[in-house]
Amino acid sequence: MSRPLRIGLWAVQILLFLVFAGTGLWKLLTPIPQIAAAFPWAGEVPAPFLYATALLDLLGGLGILLPAVTGVAPGLTVLAALGCAALQVGAIAFHLSRGEAADTPFNVLLAALALVVAWGRRRETTNPHSTSKESLT
Repeated sequence: MSRPLRIGLWAVQILLFLVFAGTGLWKLLTPIPQIAAAFPWAGEVPAPFLYATALLDLLGGLGILLPAVTGVAPGLTVLAALGCAALQVGAIAFHLSRGEAADTPFNVLLAALALVVAWGRRRETTNPHSTSKESLT
């Protein structure tokens, strides 16, 4: 993998980590009325649903970055990225079902970026001459 591609892949992973893990923590630690003030749907769904999405966001964000950084089970990064993309597809379907199509472009972007990470890290894990730690340089 070329150096610019490796750097770009790390940048996307860090960005997705910040977005997913940050959103997950925010949804877990912020009172629901405050979340609903920013995102009305959050006050219209059962609390367990909101907290489930928060946990999935947090775990996805951690999974997109930590296995690749540590080199421990780097294939989990691919699975986490695919999970994050699937979560965004679900979010798009959820918003479309509520007539909130205007709320979906960011979800589309996140899904696309997660698929880029899945593609890039899959290429890396299937290449026997490459390791995650090599990708740091």
